[in-house]
Amino acid sequence: EAPWWRVTAAVTISSTAEKVVYLVVFHLSFVMFVWSYWKTIFTSPASPSNEFCLSKADKEQYEKEERPEFQQEILRRAANDLPIYTTTESRAIRYCDRCQLIKPDRCHHCSACDICVLKMDHHCLWVNNCVGFSNYKFFLLFLMYSVLSCLFVAATVLQYFIKCWTKELTDAYAKYHILCLFFVAAIAFIGIQWLFSRHCWLVGKNRSTIESFRAPMFRNGPDENGFSLGYGKNLREVFGDEKKYWLLPIFTSLGDGCSFPTRLVIMDPEKVTVSTQTEPAKSSGASQPFHPRPLSVEDPAEAGAQEAAGHGLWQQPR
Repeated sequence: EAPWWRVTAAVTISSTAEKVVYLVVFHLSFVMFVWSYWKTIFTSPASPSNEFCLSKADKEQYEKEERPEFQQEILRRAANDLPIYTTTESRAIRYCDRCQLIKPDRCHHCSACDICVLKMDHHCLWVNNCVGFSNYKFFLLFLMYSVLSCLFVAATVLQYFIKCWTKELTDAYAKYHILCLFFVAAIAFIGIQWLFSRHCWLVGKNRSTIESFRAPMFRNGPDENGFSLGYGKNLREVFGDEKKYWLLPIFTSLGDGCSFPTRLVIMDPEKVTVSTQTEPAKSSGASQPFHPRPLSVEDPAEAGAQEAAGHGLWQQPR
């Protein structure tokens, strides 16, 4: 698109001032597009820290144990001090046999990259990389600058595209460039705009693509809005607190990718229970989150549910 647009601008636009303005605006958006695209491709996906790996003793015990319910007890004990709020649909601890670690919230194993990716959104074939916590902001900016570049090209070429149909433009060389450029820019704009709009909606809801298809399972059941803290906070979680960096492809996302604030931390802890028999989670103050061990082995309701589920409890989450 870039070479074609430069040729078209040089051949069809007569005003020097108009040429300069068009070329400056186009190349500015093009540079930001390439920068964002580069960062999306070459930023390595973030993986869980070592604290989510089983200890040597727990790992040996887990591998020797063949009964799923006892494997879950090992995992639950290991996850006792980890900031984990979500489970599988069968209420099991999310464990990756491939990477041999307990999955943090919103973390998933990518079969293409063969690693567990923090806050995994999807594996993108267009960038040949996993889009997740470490590069999601770059991916959004890549889409945004793609949309702006395509829109700018289509808008500036439109008047000359119309002249082609009204036969006001007689230069065959310029006509070929204008027709091809307009159709390519317009089609690309329509396709990328749909994808960008969808991800803007996901950011506003604080959901990943995976979570939009399968709601995360919390203690009180599946909740597709479990990580949503309101539009403003959801936006800052991806782009950071400093608005001056929002449009630049530099990493400013909040958090470590292993733990995320949830609506559960804001709600009254007395109301967040697995059943009426569960002891309410305790808070150390109004501004403090409740106990960061929602999947503790001390939870009698959870333990009872596991015992009743038996061998049907364990499933390898993906």
